[in-house]
Amino acid sequence: SCFQFSFQENGWGASLAERLVRKCDVVNRGLSGYNTRWAKLILPQLITKSTAAESTVAVTIFFGANDSALKDLNPKQHVPLEEYAANLKSMIQYLKSVDITEDRIILITPPPLQEAAWEKECLAKGEKLNRRNATTGEYAQACVQVARDCGTDVLDLWTLMQKNQDFSSYLSDGLHLSTKGNSFLAGQLWSRLEKKLSALPSLLPYWRDVDHTNPEASLL
Repeated sequence: SCFQFSFQENGWGASLAERLVRKCDVVNRGLSGYNTRWAKLILPQLITKSTAAESTVAVTIFFGANDSALKDLNPKQHVPLEEYAANLKSMIQYLKSVDITEDRIILITPPPLQEAAWEKECLAKGEKLNRRNATTGEYAQACVQVARDCGTDVLDLWTLMQKNQDFSSYLSDGLHLSTKGNSFLAGQLWSRLEKKLSALPSLLPYWRDVDHTNPEASLL
């Protein structure tokens, strides 16, 4: 959901799309509530050989908040830690099989969990607190290790957000990103994408550069 909702107002995906307008399209394939077990299965439907290598400049993989749900309280979304890491590696291997090289892949760890705020959300639904920040941190560490093992870039959101002792302002409900959290993620991700994407040429000339007496010469 942190990915699916990224195109909402002030979302991190929308921010990146604005920075890259007329350079490339930012495609949102976030699926709220999904975990790596499900994502691994559907990835070949989302990115195929025919649409991959030449037209793809970067791919982000952002999972862990659902996988790290506590097994006894949220068995539907929970994925064991070792399987989570294996699933991430499987997705990277698939992307490489369609010629998206590891230097174009960025893993994003789950953000930290603010337990008190998320517990309120759970209690409002008649449920117990179904996630723990320490557990989420184990999944974040596994994500970082997968990136090291596979040679991809990684954005360790869990660690970076907690450098500020009170990280609750980055989260809207203890789990999902707030406006400030979206802005933080956009800035951190752009610092990793800028070198890859800043040199992309603009699509079509600036309007003042179009020859109005002979637009075909400028536009075709």
